[in-house]
Amino acid sequence: MRRTRVLAMMASLVATVALYFVAWPVPIAPVAWESPPDPGYTGAFARNERLAAITSVDIGAHHGPEAMTVDREGRIYAATEGGMIVRLAADGTAPEDWVDTGGRPLGMAFDSSGTLFVADAQRGLLAISPSGAVRVLASEADGIAFGFTDDLDVADDGRVYFSDATSKFTSAEWGGLDASILEMLEHAGNGRLLEYDPATDRVTTLLAGLVFANGVAMSHDQRSVLVNETGSYRVLRVTRDGDERGRAVPLIDALPGFPDNITRGLDGRYWVALVSPRNGMVDALSGRPFLRKMVQRLPAWLRPGPVNYGHVIAIDDSGRVVADLQDPAGGFRMLTSALEFGGFLYLGSLSEPRAARIRYAGGP
Repeated sequence: MRRTRVLAMMASLVATVALYFVAWPVPIAPVAWESPPDPGYTGAFARNERLAAITSVDIGAHHGPEAMTVDREGRIYAATEGGMIVRLAADGTAPEDWVDTGGRPLGMAFDSSGTLFVADAQRGLLAISPSGAVRVLASEADGIAFGFTDDLDVADDGRVYFSDATSKFTSAEWGGLDASILEMLEHAGNGRLLEYDPATDRVTTLLAGLVFANGVAMSHDQRSVLVNETGSYRVLRVTRDGDERGRAVPLIDALPGFPDNITRGLDGRYWVALVSPRNGMVDALSGRPFLRKMVQRLPAWLRPGPVNYGHVIAIDDSGRVVADLQDPAGGFRMLTSALEFGGFLYLGSLSEPRAARIRYAGGP
């Protein structure tokens, strides 16, 4: 009799666990997609240690310098986790607290008048005057509130192009990392590339349906805008104007990692930071949405997550990889951006209590 009760209890426990994995509510509604082949660290992405020689850049009592930019006087700015934008001297020293956005500033770029435009994950699209006054320009487009305003760049004509990484998994509710993982596991395309026109003070959607729309950069010829689609391992080129406005074509795809920010560099380069290598489980389950729901029901420590692996690449206007710098040891964690300035690459991070830099004078 006792053995029968034990067996019954075990059967009940197994049934309960099975029911949990099959039916427990999760925030994602996954869709099937086909993951592109993973090139791994071969060919243009052959493993190397060129990024291992970085040095630290002090950002004061802050952390998470996700993105960096430079003003007309050569001063460097870093957007940090707590909301503070830190300003550095042109040589990367003397950090000072400049402006607190009251949210989570991410991508930043100056226009020709010295106004700093900021993609703030929690507050939306901001404009900061040279005196430090903060103004919210937009927090929604086409009736859909921004969930995770991520990165931006400013065109020569003053229009601002920026990404709303996901309108469903908001930064305010989920935080940066969890929101990105949920959006990519779901893969329904809740992200957008948006355009703000200061002449009309209006925001319009240039491209929708992106799976974690992330880094944004103007093309060097100003005819198109580049956007990183993190969840699909690619960089898209999107036409700005004319009959083909909003048309997107891959500039480079099937990357070996998750592309985060993209910035214009010198000599026709664009720098792409790969925040983590690809995850084999995520790729294997791309066509199995039900199993991805089950993955979301696993304990947090068993779910797919980022791996510390330093990696930045430079591509040209044809999508060719012209530079590749790696640090397999991942000494600078969660590398998110690379800014080419003053003979250095300045590196941003989602979590580090510092920025970093490495000398760079061109070449592979």
